[in-house]
Amino acid sequence: MDTAGAAGADPGAAPDADVPARYALRTTDVEEAGAFCRRVFYGPLEVKPAGGIDGFAFAGEVVHTGPLTIGDISYGVELCVGIGDLRTAYHVLAPLTGTVQVMHRGAATTADPGRAAVFQPTGAIDLRWSPDCRLFSVKVERLAFERELEAVLELRDGPPQPLLATFGLAAGPGRSWMALIRLLHAELREPDGLSTVPWLVHKWRDLAISGLACAVEQPDGTGVPGQPTARRPRTVKRTLDAMHAEPGRQFTAADLAGIAGVGIRVLQESFRQHVGVPPLTYLRRLRLEGVHAELTRADKGKVSVSEVAHRWGFTHLGRFAGAYRARYGISPSETLRDRG
Repeated sequence: MDTAGAAGADPGAAPDADVPARYALRTTDVEEAGAFCRRVFYGPLEVKPAGGIDGFAFAGEVVHTGPLTIGDISYGVELCVGIGDLRTAYHVLAPLTGTVQVMHRGAATTADPGRAAVFQPTGAIDLRWSPDCRLFSVKVERLAFERELEAVLELRDGPPQPLLATFGLAAGPGRSWMALIRLLHAELREPDGLSTVPWLVHKWRDLAISGLACAVEQPDGTGVPGQPTARRPRTVKRTLDAMHAEPGRQFTAADLAGIAGVGIRVLQESFRQHVGVPPLTYLRRLRLEGVHAELTRADKGKVSVSEVAHRWGFTHLGRFAGAYRARYGISPSETLRDRG
């Protein structure tokens, strides 16, 4: 049975980052499982059994709070999962049992109970799950994670480095982070526990993100030119902060350049180098993520697609609907209808 909802939230209001949302599904239908994962994690996601579907038994228990989503996921059979560019989020797969073979950014790795896989916000992802694989799937909003990563780098007084594709779970910060994720996931699933205290949820969530920034591993040597890095120029960080503070504001390229204190071309080039896309492209993706998150948690009887889209800064509904379908594979109205 598929259940979802934000405990204590008013579905017609803007989403409250400190009110946990809970989603659950158990099914033997492959398409239903794929649709569930697209709703709670990413639009461009495809699930395909590697062999027969006898024994396919999807189980998903997912909690969402602000920039953090944690899912306990298993499929019951060997299968392949394809995911498009993450763009606005980092992701971690931390197996409890079994293995996941990973191909990301041209590198092949394996995640198992002793080692988690880390995905940066660029490049498609191909996964192959073993039949006995059950794991925690953790999505962290890009800016929230990179702020914490930057703070860790400043404490270590080292240059920015590209993240390695895996990190250890058996000892050190990785073991502590995994324990924290398991406990946070269990607590947020309970409607009458500590999850009813918003300020505590906020602190706990931030601790989980900070812990991940400490747990991820980096190689020795210099950063990769042209790849997004955590230590960005003040101009870029100032612009990102403004967009995340007011995603629905009708920013122009000139507005953003004025906030940054540089010319439009300088800001665009800085974004391409340190974020990977121009500022207005990043803003559009940020808004789409916001709309998608709100529609997946909303009550279709109390909210409309148009009001959610306008709240997140989309003024042309036709263009918005096209961009949404391209990103998530379904229309915004279908997303809202699935919540009914």
